[in-house]
Amino acid sequence: MSSGVDQPKIVFFDLETTIPTRNGQPYAILEFGSILVCPKKLTELESYETLVRPLDMSLITARSVQVNGISGEDVVAKPMFSEIADRVYNILHGRVWAGHNILRFDCVRLMEAYAQINRPPPEPKGTIDTLVLLTQRFGRRAGDMKMASLAAYFGLGQQSHRSLGDVRMNLEVVKHCATVLFLESSQSDSFTENWVSLNATNGIRHNGNANLNGTASNTSLISHNRNIENHTIPPNHIAQENTMVPPVDKMETENLQSNEAMIAESSTTTLSDAFSNHSEFLEPDAVSMASITVNVAPFFNGSPKLQILHRNIPMQIRCDGMRVRFGLSTQFVDHAGRPRLSFVVDVNSSNLCNILDACDNIAKRFLGSDSNSEWRPVVTRKPGFYNSPTIRLHIPTVTEDSTRWTTEIYHKESSLSTSIQPLVSSRYDVAELDSLFRPSSLVDAYFSLDPYNYQQNAGIRLVAKKLIVHTN
Repeated sequence: MSSGVDQPKIVFFDLETTIPTRNGQPYAILEFGSILVCPKKLTELESYETLVRPLDMSLITARSVQVNGISGEDVVAKPMFSEIADRVYNILHGRVWAGHNILRFDCVRLMEAYAQINRPPPEPKGTIDTLVLLTQRFGRRAGDMKMASLAAYFGLGQQSHRSLGDVRMNLEVVKHCATVLFLESSQSDSFTENWVSLNATNGIRHNGNANLNGTASNTSLISHNRNIENHTIPPNHIAQENTMVPPVDKMETENLQSNEAMIAESSTTTLSDAFSNHSEFLEPDAVSMASITVNVAPFFNGSPKLQILHRNIPMQIRCDGMRVRFGLSTQFVDHAGRPRLSFVVDVNSSNLCNILDACDNIAKRFLGSDSNSEWRPVVTRKPGFYNSPTIRLHIPTVTEDSTRWTTEIYHKESSLSTSIQPLVSSRYDVAELDSLFRPSSLVDAYFSLDPYNYQQNAGIRLVAKKLIVHTN
């Protein structure tokens, strides 16, 4: 990329950093990635990415490795920021800067890095913080509006938490949001008559539409109000995934459409505030059955995705002290031969059972009788053990230069302890993970609900976002 002065092109950029584990500890840049975008065509013109060796290598902790997968070994032979400062300056200076949460995080970290080497920082011609912009214009249809949540909403796959991958995903998210808003502003009767909404707690499908009495309705959900939450498309348009993988009840598909709400956005979260987002995960007693709904996220790159919502936000649940019934399962593998990781826990809350059963009924009813898929209940009740229900929690993985899991895993010494510590790195070490989830051990589970409809099997997969293992 050449100097950007007097050029109106837009630079999407992202930083990956270390994550402070105590007050006063600084951030250190571990990776810089950017793409130069034509503002008229929204096409990528050039790209640049590089790993960065921090001045203090001790700032690379297990927590930061878990989030972005960048270890000390990865950066030890890479240039320091002072060595790439001129290149970064030429990329950014005088151009419009764009990125997700850049005003509160990336721009601040960049200014700190230039101050540390006593160099003047680049200055933008303008800034576009897509977190602020999309929250204002698109509304909170994707929950917390973090990049992972938006990507899941539009079916764009897992967020990589690596700089270049994240900025490219950022651009795709902007394109998808703009397309939806354009279609809404240009709506016509022929476009909206096929869009319906459903509170499936009380309604059932009938010829692709639903209302309280189960009779046909023709309710348009598209509105000029851009803050409206539940945009759906006809449920009979839900397509089945076509990737050849093993049976879905004991593994997850390659592209989990789940809300990565508990993975730090652009490495902005300290260890102390990593757990400050508990409001995003509901305890079973906080769930209102009447507020559970389903919809289909509208997107145009792939199949529509069914979502389970609670008060118009993607549902995520927290349940403490769950006892492991069966340890880590590695029986099934993906197309690359990697084990699909999951384990089974006892359901220790009757409320949780009722909630998951209700979600099952809602999603199954929404799918409708015209589907030939067999529905697999999310709660398992074996004959003779009806009062001992279990659920399976899946640990998703993401593949870039190396394979790693995205679930955050911590430990605490007792059920009463409030002190938690990172337990494992995100490196793909199945043996290390297997030693944690032994039968009868306890775990606090934070999980999302991921409906699927694949190879004549349908159901809801529970995706572990955070796990706290009791080690006493």
